[in-house]
Amino acid sequence: MTIASAPTVATPSARRISPADCRLADFVATLESATDLAEYPHATGTERGVLFYDSARVRQIAADPQQRIALQDELAQALLTGPGIVVFTGAFGPESALDESTGAFTEMVADQRAAGAAGGDHFAANGVNDRIWNALGKLADRDPALFARYYANDVLALISESWLGPMYQVTSAINVVNPGGVAQQPHRDYHLGFMSPETAATFPMNVHRVSPALTLQGAVAHVDMPIESGPTKYLPYSQRYELGYLAFNLPEFREYFETNYVQLPLNAGDAVFFNPALFHAAGSNVSSDIARMANLLQVSSAFGRAMESVDRSALLRAVYPSLIDLWASDRRAAENVIAASAEGYAFPSNLDLDQPLDGMHGETQAELTRRALDSGFDAEAFAAALDALDARHRA
Repeated sequence: MTIASAPTVATPSARRISPADCRLADFVATLESATDLAEYPHATGTERGVLFYDSARVRQIAADPQQRIALQDELAQALLTGPGIVVFTGAFGPESALDESTGAFTEMVADQRAAGAAGGDHFAANGVNDRIWNALGKLADRDPALFARYYANDVLALISESWLGPMYQVTSAINVVNPGGVAQQPHRDYHLGFMSPETAATFPMNVHRVSPALTLQGAVAHVDMPIESGPTKYLPYSQRYELGYLAFNLPEFREYFETNYVQLPLNAGDAVFFNPALFHAAGSNVSSDIARMANLLQVSSAFGRAMESVDRSALLRAVYPSLIDLWASDRRAAENVIAASAEGYAFPSNLDLDQPLDGMHGETQAELTRRALDSGFDAEAFAAALDALDARHRA
């Protein structure tokens, strides 16, 4: 009797990766897919691989609990293994106070300009565009009733829950790309996409896989966006390349993106949502009179939290005197103490006060602690610097 051998199961790698592991041929192979509408029965169409959904039809379907689940499963699959991007036409209209909210955001931009404030940008030169950080909180503070009308939108809730499940958290930044605004370099988004290649490479492969599952990226068009205004360029299916957080910085990958991207016009009220690992870049605004306004929505998973609430600033103030001697005698041991006590990540932050003017983010607690130790700060000087950092992080 012949005993059948057990099937071979591929074991996912958890090793560290480097840019040398990124091969353009492997990347291109992940893109060789055609979007088959038969696999997305609720979609109304596809253009250059991008899936389109009619928002009125989506709301009607989603009103039935069972159909809502089927639709959400379809959308999640589209973001995971499909093109990685979906467009909802007419997602925000009169019922969502599109015109009124556009007016409110326009007034906020004017207020910022009058105050001489320039919004730093992660991926554009400072002062070129207009950026309203924490537009979510600012809209609620300015007009709570308008906020409620805008964020009652069920398309936003539907797609957020599709990708992240319940208990998600929404943040919002208004980005206005003015005439003459130049295109971005292709990139991926939060979390690993907001790091230098050197930093991203310090995270093992399993983190590269999980990072896209923690965030949903979206953009609501607040004005009509013809091609000349520079709507965002996308590379469908590029989220499937696991080494992409290192690859998007490499010249050959950027060149491929620039010759193969998809760029589609949007109407005011249309909304685009995509996997944060999708290669994308804002286009150049070559129009003479279109201030391209979008509400950039970043929706976060409920699970990026520690179980206990820890006052890390108080902890650092207590331990800093002991760190001074340890830093001088055993740098590795001191680094281990910093890792256990300080906040090593720059976000969340108050980006009005802690703007990304010289890089992707402001100073972290861990970076401040190292700087203080290298500079010979005593406990009092360190506490003052830490107080200033904490103030920049508070909303």
